[in-house]
Amino acid sequence: MSSTDTTHRDVAAQAPFERGSLLKFLLPSALGVGLFLIPFQVGDTINIGMGVMADGLKALLDGALPAIAVVVLVLSVLATSWVKLARPGWAERGVLHDMFHVGPMWFGMRILGAAFALMTFFQFGPEFVTASFTGGVMLNDLAPVLLTFFFFAALLLPFLIEFGFMEFIGSLVRKPFRAIFNLPGRSAIDATASWMGSGTVGVLITTQQYEKGYYNRREAAVIATNFSIVSIAFSLLITSFVDLNHMFVPFYFTVVVAGLIAAVIVPRLPPLSRKPNTYYEPVGCQLAEKRTEEIGLLRYSLTQAVRRAEHAPGPRELARNALFNVADIFLALLPLVFAIGTVALILAEFTPLFTWLSYPMVPVLELLRIPEAEAAAPATLVGFADMFLPAVLATNIESELTRFVIACLSLTQLIYMSEIGALLLKSKIPLKLWELVAIFLLRTAITLPIIAFLAHTLFF
Repeated sequence: MSSTDTTHRDVAAQAPFERGSLLKFLLPSALGVGLFLIPFQVGDTINIGMGVMADGLKALLDGALPAIAVVVLVLSVLATSWVKLARPGWAERGVLHDMFHVGPMWFGMRILGAAFALMTFFQFGPEFVTASFTGGVMLNDLAPVLLTFFFFAALLLPFLIEFGFMEFIGSLVRKPFRAIFNLPGRSAIDATASWMGSGTVGVLITTQQYEKGYYNRREAAVIATNFSIVSIAFSLLITSFVDLNHMFVPFYFTVVVAGLIAAVIVPRLPPLSRKPNTYYEPVGCQLAEKRTEEIGLLRYSLTQAVRRAEHAPGPRELARNALFNVADIFLALLPLVFAIGTVALILAEFTPLFTWLSYPMVPVLELLRIPEAEAAAPATLVGFADMFLPAVLATNIESELTRFVIACLSLTQLIYMSEIGALLLKSKIPLKLWELVAIFLLRTAITLPIIAFLAHTLFF
């Protein structure tokens, strides 16, 4: 940046804010914070505003959501086929081109996802696809949640990321995040949105920020695989499922401590440490990493936020972008999640693959003094398929300490192919399947001893 630009920025930073510009930052950002980052109690659960809206839509549509999911998946295949064969002009460039002009592998995934959904919905074909704990889980449990959650997330995320709030928080916490995690301060929003709402929301925010040039390739990969933590609501569900409700506070304390330590260590190891510091778009990093010392940190952060709000998209562009985001998630992401998730569940439920892979974990668990090590070993790796599977396996374990360790580990591994993993492979963040496997194993190797140590020394 030239000295002239720096002087101009300093003068602008010290000038008073116009009322309209300040309100353009404050009002939409307050709405975004209220919808995504402020938890409150709803009945016996903790939720966020967007989650309440998604749950309301889910309750309204009730049993129709699996059928809607089938229609969406079939429509994805038909639309992609038509675009590839007819090559209409409206799909030859821009967002629609990226959405429908996909390679053979991704097109095959869309076909496979639609086929699995049709077989499960109409109950025909092999049992390993249509069973309630494979295709049934994807169609009746996960797809309705993803449809409603992603619908509101795609529509409402602009209030959180387009009007300056990311710049405001990013500037405030830049130094500690750089020092501890070697990441921009704005990544704190990704983590908070995951914590309060859903890990998938955190990945969506990271993906959008990366595609706009706010994160480089290394930063986006690190944030998506280390900060897309599962929500408090899901954590409560897990503790309830494994009969550990009475230990939720020590349980979540252990998850947070182990997760933070992993977030410091894993990015400094391959494959994440080898990611280049280059940007998806040639615009460079749009968030200034240096600030002047002539003004206070709060004033500077507010200046950055207001300046971003002044260049925010108008209502028509916001609506257009939101609709494209919804279409991309429904027609491009959902088929991938359904295909990969079903295959992963089939491997977990109908093959001994995870049992075989978990044999080396038995002596590790015994070394860590975990009771029922042989029964617990498969649960340490099966989370790669789906985040809920470790809890399912843990219900058959008598030892409360072992159930505690398995439940904590399942929430710190983060890479779940039925959801987060599929979303990352679909995104433009440069992560390959083998890299996701490596990151999952690294997080397991790092967090398991920490969880076992805390469990033995503090809680059992």
